[in-house]
Amino acid sequence: MQETGFRKSVIPVTAVLLAILLVWSIASVLLNTPWQKDIYKRAGTQNVGAVEFVKATMAQERPVLPSPQQVAVEVYNTTVKKKVTSKRSLVYHSKITLSSAMLGFAMGTLLGIVLSVAIVYNRALKKSLMPWIITSQTIPILAIAPMIIVVLNSMGVQGLVPKAFISMYLSFFPIVVGMVKGLNSPDTGHMDLMRTYSASNWQSFWKLRLPSSLPYLFTSMKIAIAISIVGAVVAELPTGAVAGLGARLLAGSYYGQTIQIWSALVMASILAGSLVWIVDIVGRLVTHRMGLNHA
Repeated sequence: MQETGFRKSVIPVTAVLLAILLVWSIASVLLNTPWQKDIYKRAGTQNVGAVEFVKATMAQERPVLPSPQQVAVEVYNTTVKKKVTSKRSLVYHSKITLSSAMLGFAMGTLLGIVLSVAIVYNRALKKSLMPWIITSQTIPILAIAPMIIVVLNSMGVQGLVPKAFISMYLSFFPIVVGMVKGLNSPDTGHMDLMRTYSASNWQSFWKLRLPSSLPYLFTSMKIAIAISIVGAVVAELPTGAVAGLGARLLAGSYYGQTIQIWSALVMASILAGSLVWIVDIVGRLVTHRMGLNHA
């Protein structure tokens, strides 16, 4: 059963990944073709074979769209072949981004749980607070990130915390939505039974509502922890940071190093995917131990 489930999850993911790589490779050839033709024209090169031409478009030093193998080589060179303390190492920059993302994720999770409990147990807050929480997510993060950083800097708060605040701003929303649904998920019959036993609100929360909400919480945390990486990268852009994956994106855009830009993006996606996988594993272990179905 476990092997069958493993195959059902791995085969679709692998198929989608291969499709993405295929489309990516074709797009890199098409987008890099005009520049490659110009190179051959200026060099007076003629009668170039199709295979050689395709290889040349996928091996340009500063391509419009790097090929998958160029990005893979760049990621390998800046992770395996570089010391983790080197400022050219993606591991070094990932550590900087991860630090602010994890702090923001922790703060966002805590804030989301507190707000969801308040909303569930207070009707006035449900009607007044929930619309504002939803509205807050309609504001583009690129617009609000510089404002948050400037305000916090004026208060003497610098370094990791301002970036973590932006991650928190993005990550608390799915936690609130998921936990509100989870805390309201117990059957009416179970709630009536708790009232029959004269259970207090705290007892009902601790014995029934909270355990029932855990599958929803871990599902929301998978979304939140991925978004926290996005928030940390975005937070590094308006600050002109010199370290972090956002800083690598900035440096690559300044100097036209598209391979560097894409390698930073791929590293961020690997980081986010790994964190989501870890949260999923922890969620499955916890919910299985408690006899619950993982959402």
